[in-house]
Amino acid sequence: PGGYTFWDYQAGAWQRNLGIRIDHLLLSPQAADRLENVVIHRDERDKEKPSDHVPVVGHFRI
Repeated sequence: PGGYTFWDYQAGAWQRNLGIRIDHLLLSPQAADRLENVVIHRDERDKEKPSDHVPVVGHFRI
């Protein structure tokens, strides 16, 4: 819950945490089996002149 990756610039969506999750990782079945964790870098959205999207990073078992 609340794992958003996009906040519209209109109506204070960021300030009110009214986001949506539209950025995903597209993985092969083999990569999906090795996925251990996903991190949404929400702090990037709070910087000066940010994008309305934030980075999504997958961590994989070797």
